[in-house]
Amino acid sequence: MQDIRAEFALDPGFLTVNHGSFGATPRRVLAAQADWRARLEAQPSRFMVGVLTPALRAAAARLGGFLGCDADGLGFVDNATAACNAVLRSLRLAPGDEILLLSHAYGAVRKTAAHVAAAAGARTVDAALPFPRPDPEAVVEAVAAAITPRTRLAVLDHITSPSALVLPIEAMIAACRARGVPVLVDGAHGPGQLPLSVAALGADWYAGNCHKWLMAPKGCGFLWTAPQRRAGTHAHILSHGLGEGYLAEFDWTGTRDPGAFLAVTAAIDVLEALGGPALMARNRAMALQAGDMLAARLGTEVAALPAMAGSMAAIRLDRPGPATREAAVALRARLLAAGTDAPVAAIDGGLWLRISAAAYNEPGDYERLADLLVATL
Repeated sequence: MQDIRAEFALDPGFLTVNHGSFGATPRRVLAAQADWRARLEAQPSRFMVGVLTPALRAAAARLGGFLGCDADGLGFVDNATAACNAVLRSLRLAPGDEILLLSHAYGAVRKTAAHVAAAAGARTVDAALPFPRPDPEAVVEAVAAAITPRTRLAVLDHITSPSALVLPIEAMIAACRARGVPVLVDGAHGPGQLPLSVAALGADWYAGNCHKWLMAPKGCGFLWTAPQRRAGTHAHILSHGLGEGYLAEFDWTGTRDPGAFLAVTAAIDVLEALGGPALMARNRAMALQAGDMLAARLGTEVAALPAMAGSMAAIRLDRPGPATREAAVALRARLLAAGTDAPVAAIDGGLWLRISAAAYNEPGDYERLADLLVATL
């Protein structure tokens, strides 16, 4: 384990149990990013004009093979929020139309959907997820019950950010398609945490991050769009590629450092060297064990049943006073001051702490966290 930890530039004095928020990039991947940056700076015009587009397409081909989707539908973006912006801002809504979200939707995506809807006189509608410890059937039923004749898009989280639930995404997509509703999957936490076959899911769009569980450099995300949706889907930044086709729009949005995108092949190499699916299973098992241990130490409960658990876990915290966003922010600040970090969210009247299990973690990390939590709480 120490050899794996040495792959990362993490501060050894800080207890890192929050891989899910921003990821952590191995040194070998950072070196690959630096190599691409050096090639760019050696002759910027030559690189941008002659090297960049073929290199992006080669990286997309490798990423598409890893994700189970065709590279022709794979556009690089800074993050999953940017990908969701591209889809939401491509919508043509009318007054009274609805965008369906989950009650545990990511806050940035929720705000974007509300902004787009309000501009058109439309609105957002929530499918209320049962919580805590929902079963898959109840989740699918909640989504189906929230669809109306005015639903123009369903935004479905593959793994919820605040509550760390791995949702039954295929069944949810099928429920929407049965009603003729297009689906955007917010898969910010999917790549590298779960084995994926993106195209086989049946969604119209899949937005993902590579800088989280795939361990690519920060600022590496993607949007995969199904063939029938590509003509009407535009990049979140309109530039010279407008009118030239889906890939032209995403491959060129202006001058930027593309090293994070191009280093994704190195990230896939590292993930596969660490075991690929075996590493994902190891991380999931560790998160399950750590969640149960923390809940037992605190006398509370975990948010997910094993059937809906991944490499993160959310644990309820018993605190006096109302479970507000302000209380969550204050508690997280106390944990940072104590030498660790874990997101704290106010969900359905309770405070929930989210932990992550990544390649560099070991069971002792969560015992240390338990001691810190007992002292802090």
